[in-house]
Amino acid sequence: MASKGNPGDNRNRRSFSIFLVLGLCCFFYLLGAWQKSGFGKGDSIAQEVTKRADCSVLSNLNVETHHGTEMRKTNDLPENKVFQPCNDRFFDYTPCHDQMRAMTFPRENMNHRERHCPTENEKLHCLIPAPNGYVTPFPWPKSRDYVPFANAPYKSLTVDKGIQNWVQYEGNIFRFPGGGTQFPNGADAYIDQIASVIPISNGMVRTALDTGCGVASWGAYLFKRDVIAMSFAPRDSLEAQVQFALERGVPAIIGVLGTIKLPYPSRSFDMAHCSRCMIPWGGNSGMYMMEVDRVLRSGGYWVLSGPPINWRANYKSWQRPKDELEEEQRIIEETAKLLCWEKKYEKGETAIWRKRVNKSYCQERDSRVTICKSTNPDDVWYKEMEACVTPYPDTDNSDDVSGGELKPFPERLNDVPPRITSGSVPGITAELFQEDNKLWHKHLNAYKRVNKIIDSGRYRNIMDMNAGLGSFAAAIESPKSWVMNAMPTISKKDTLGVIFERGLIGIYHDWCEAFSTYPRTYDLIHANGLFSLYKDKCSYEDILLEMDRILRPEGAVIIRDSEEEVMKVKRIVSGMRWNTKVVDHEDGPLVPEKILFAVKQYWVVEQQMKKQALIKKKGLRQSLKNIGFVVDKELINQ
Repeated sequence: MASKGNPGDNRNRRSFSIFLVLGLCCFFYLLGAWQKSGFGKGDSIAQEVTKRADCSVLSNLNVETHHGTEMRKTNDLPENKVFQPCNDRFFDYTPCHDQMRAMTFPRENMNHRERHCPTENEKLHCLIPAPNGYVTPFPWPKSRDYVPFANAPYKSLTVDKGIQNWVQYEGNIFRFPGGGTQFPNGADAYIDQIASVIPISNGMVRTALDTGCGVASWGAYLFKRDVIAMSFAPRDSLEAQVQFALERGVPAIIGVLGTIKLPYPSRSFDMAHCSRCMIPWGGNSGMYMMEVDRVLRSGGYWVLSGPPINWRANYKSWQRPKDELEEEQRIIEETAKLLCWEKKYEKGETAIWRKRVNKSYCQERDSRVTICKSTNPDDVWYKEMEACVTPYPDTDNSDDVSGGELKPFPERLNDVPPRITSGSVPGITAELFQEDNKLWHKHLNAYKRVNKIIDSGRYRNIMDMNAGLGSFAAAIESPKSWVMNAMPTISKKDTLGVIFERGLIGIYHDWCEAFSTYPRTYDLIHANGLFSLYKDKCSYEDILLEMDRILRPEGAVIIRDSEEEVMKVKRIVSGMRWNTKVVDHEDGPLVPEKILFAVKQYWVVEQQMKKQALIKKKGLRQSLKNIGFVVDKELINQ
C-alpha cells in the first residue's frame, strides 16, 4: 500500500516551492541589473537598482497559473525551433542596405543607397552575433563622447576625418571631440552661431532633421538644449557613421535623400540642417529642397553650411571651379524664393532660411511652382519624390500658423496636438487623446514593477514598434533616453504627425521588412498590439528575428498583445536566447491582454565558437568511450 506521505514533508515541499518561485521572481526582476558595461565592469546604476529591489511580494501574474488548461493545448504544436547563430561575417548585417545588393541598382540620384530589401528566399533565419568583446555602451552623457572600439570596430573615419575632429581612436575606445568638417571649433560653438538667429532656447524649436549627418555630433550636442534631432546618412565608404551615432546614444537611421520620399509626415520638423551633406540641392529642378519644404513645419528653419555658401571666399580651399559654385548657389537662392522661404542670415559658410507661416505671405507661390497632385502629403512609403510643392493647409486668418500653432516644449508634449483639434485624424478626439495619455502612464508604472530599471538610464535608445499617439514615449520622456516612434504603414490610422506635434520623433515603417539600422542599436523595444496588427500579413518569425537583430545583448523587450498572440510569440522566442516571463494585464487575469517581458542573453561570436567546439569535443569523447577506447583528455583537447 502506497504511503500518503508525512505532513511535515508536504509542508517542506510547499515551503521549497514558494522559496523557488520567489527566487525566480527576484531573478527576473534583477536580470536586467547585471549588465556588462564599459570593458566588462559592472554597471553601477544597475547595481544600485539591485540593492534597492524589493522582491518580498510575489505578484501572482504568470499567465499559465490562470489559464493552465488552455495553455496545455500548445503541447500539440510541433517542437520549438531553435535558431542558430548566423555566420560571424554577418555581425553588422543591414538587410535592406546590404552593400553587395546595393551595387546592383542604378547609381543615378543615389538610388543604390535607398532601401533594397532581400526577397523571401534571401532572408536569413538565424541570430546575428555580436562581435567578440562587445560591451554595453557607456551611460549617457558619457556615451556622447566615448564608444568602445569592440562595438563598432572600424577605424577608417579616424583616418579620413581625424583632422576634422569627428572621431579619434584612443586605445580600446573611440573618442568624439564634438567637431565636424564645418565646425572645427566644436558643435557647441556652431550651435551657438545658429541660435543667434533661430530661437532654440525658448522651446519653440524642438524637432530637427539632420541630412547627411556624419557621426551626428550636431544632434548629440542639441540634446542639452532640449532639441531632438532625427539624423540620417547612407551606408557608404565612410563606414559605420549611423552605427557610431547610435552607439553614442543619438537618434539616427541609414538613409539618403535620393529617389524616394523621406519616411516622415508633412510639417514634422521645426528645423532642418545640412552641413556639407553632399546633397546636390541645386539639381533635379529643386526637388530635394521641395522635399525639405514638405517635412518642414510652417515657420520652420533650414540651415545650410558649407559649399556653395560664400563661394567667393572659399572656392580655392574647396578646390572646386568658381563658376560651378556660383551657379549652384544661384539655383539654391532661386529655389528658396520660389518656395517663399525668407532668408534670415548668411555669415561665413552658413546660411539660414525660414519657411513662411502660411501662404498669405506669398500668394504668388502657387502660381509659379508645380503643386503636388497627391491629396495626402503623408503618403510617402516607397513613393517616388517629385519636383512639386506641397500646399499649405488653409487658415482662417492671415496671421494664423498653417497647420496649427504649437506650444513650446515641454508644454506641447501633453497639449492636444493641432492635428487632433482640427479633426485631421478621424476618430481621435481631444478626450481620447487625454485618456490615452493617462492610460500609458498607468501601463508604464506597471512595467516598472516588473522591470525596475526602465527609467534608471540603462535603456538609452528605445524603439516603440507601434507607437499610436506616442503616449508611451511621452510617459517615459526623460533626458536619459529617447524613443523612436515607428508608425506601421498598415495601421488604419496615421498618427505619426500627431507624434511630431508633441515634440517627439518617429518614422513610417513596415515590419514585414528590416528596419534601416545596424544590429544592436536599441536597448529597449516596446511592441503594443503589433502582432495582432500583422496577423496574416507576414511571418512572426521574421519580425522577431528583426527585433533580435536590432536589440543589444542584455537589452529588454516588452510585448503587449492578446493572450493568443503573446503565447505564439513566447513559443518562437523560446528558441532565440531570450529569457521571458508572461504576466497578466495590470487590471487582473480576466483582461484578455497579456504582457511578455524578455531580456536578450549576452553572447558573442567567440563564445559561440567555443561552445560549438566544446560540443564537438564531448561528442568525440563519448564516441570513443562507446567503442571501448580509453579517452586521453589532453589528446581530445588538441
